[in-house]
Amino acid sequence: GIVTSYHDPLLNKPRFLSHRGFGLVTAVFKPESLFSDVLKGEAAIGHNRYSTSGASDNAANIQPIMVNYRGGNVAVAHNGNLTNFRTIRKKLQETGTIFQTTSDTEIILHLIARSSEQEQIRQILEALNLVEGAFSLAILTDSMLVAACDPLGVRPLAVGRLGDAFLVASETCAFDIVEARYICDVNPGEVLVFDRETLKTGEAKSFRLDGKGTSPRHCIFEYVYFSRPDSTIFNESVDKVRRKLGKALAREHPPIKDNGDEKVVVINVPDSSNTATLGFVSESLKLGYNTKYEIGLIRSHYVGRTFIQPAQGIRQSMVRTKFNTVRGVLRDKVVVIVDDSIVRGTTSKQLVKLIRDAGAREIHFRVTSPPVRHPCHYGMDFPSTGELIANVSGGDIEKIRQELGVDSLGYLSLEGLEASVPRDRGQDYCTACFSGRYPTAIEENGSKNEHDA
Repeated sequence: GIVTSYHDPLLNKPRFLSHRGFGLVTAVFKPESLFSDVLKGEAAIGHNRYSTSGASDNAANIQPIMVNYRGGNVAVAHNGNLTNFRTIRKKLQETGTIFQTTSDTEIILHLIARSSEQEQIRQILEALNLVEGAFSLAILTDSMLVAACDPLGVRPLAVGRLGDAFLVASETCAFDIVEARYICDVNPGEVLVFDRETLKTGEAKSFRLDGKGTSPRHCIFEYVYFSRPDSTIFNESVDKVRRKLGKALAREHPPIKDNGDEKVVVINVPDSSNTATLGFVSESLKLGYNTKYEIGLIRSHYVGRTFIQPAQGIRQSMVRTKFNTVRGVLRDKVVVIVDDSIVRGTTSKQLVKLIRDAGAREIHFRVTSPPVRHPCHYGMDFPSTGELIANVSGGDIEKIRQELGVDSLGYLSLEGLEASVPRDRGQDYCTACFSGRYPTAIEENGSKNEHDA
């Protein structure tokens, strides 16, 4: 969805215009909607929803979510998960609040509207100090654009500049598309306000949220999988980190011990493990292993990410349509597959079957992250321990190997992962999905909502 702020000359007051729909961005936002009166205005926020709960086919859940209240119009786009949303939602319902969506994001709007503060930015700050968990937000009002990041800084949020305009995005690669310049990240616990005064001075107003005694905990899985390699997140190149992950994996779990003069074919699972595989191969060669990087899997870019699909049957079907093998590369070869992670194991098992069917003699699986054994409560879709292959197996790597049907299996250790991410600015990371160590209190029954971009 996209929401724009437009000053209506006939009514002589601000209006919010919106356009939203289901499907790929290019299918929803065609020229007739982007370059017409449908989305005219001077400021806008957009959102691409990755749903992990709440009906995926419910149009009310499409963000940005917008309301009109005593302070005017306000819309919000949210990336993350609120870990105390159940408690807040229950309290609001008990006092008469009516919810229009099943998204935790709507809570933020209700808290803003119910604030006793008179100044709108103070209403927003009060609301954000009441919610907990992970949130990177773009909030649009009649007079300003607000960018906010939770005190833990779990999800990335970047600021860019295009001419006199300011932009905010989940990843810096979005700036490249419109030839904008990346300026900085929104710091953990920071709230930036961009208004007409900002356009004159070139400086955004900065506010701080209550830190509640916490130190930043960036999501380490952003480096492993979520973010694009051409992005800079948490002040570091994703590509650079992923190459380090591949090299660390090669040192911990080399391809195979000895294969004589025959080269071992190393392939990546496109696209998130592409650059990590390059790191794996370069380090393997440095260590003296006879490896050769090949493209053995071809991915259809018209199919979305499989592990975040809402139903298991859909995930299985999508794997078959998302990947195809290059048989000439794989036939009669010893193959090493490098992937970024194994969550449910659905994709991995079907990929192994595809590669077996293509005639591979041996298949060895290498993973640039530790086993995912714990639910994520901060915006990633592996919340049920019963769905995690590493949890179901009790963490027994041999059982997982047998389940996947591969000749060997090696995961990067948590120590190897943590040593590969930047620490030069005192950063720390959330590793809860691997370690079970959560940086915040988690509500009973968990918090399963959505991760959005």
